[in-house]
Amino acid sequence: EAKALLRKTMPVAQRVHGESNELTLRMRVNYAQSLYCDDGATLDDLRESVTTLEDAKRIARRVLGGEHPTTTEIEWHLQEALRAHETSDDETLDVSAQEDDADDIE
Repeated sequence: EAKALLRKTMPVAQRVHGESNELTLRMRVNYAQSLYCDDGATLDDLRESVTTLEDAKRIARRVLGGEHPTTTEIEWHLQEALRAHETSDDETLDVSAQEDDADDIE
């Protein structure tokens, strides 16, 4: 539900407040978090989460500075999203390797 709501409201916030507004940045963080924290997240979800956070980080550093609490929060979430993405990639590779091993047995 959070993903769907944020998909609808983020463009409005960007239009009204601008993409550099702190509220808009926080909405992007919440959206990215809803993607990477979802147990059913796909690789595309995880990639979108990382991309969203990388963009938000760039904007936050430019507008708020590197030491601002919002910037450091975005950086923390980016690291978490990257970990989730790496874990997912590892699991995908493990499944592919198991499937290849099963093909070799047959």
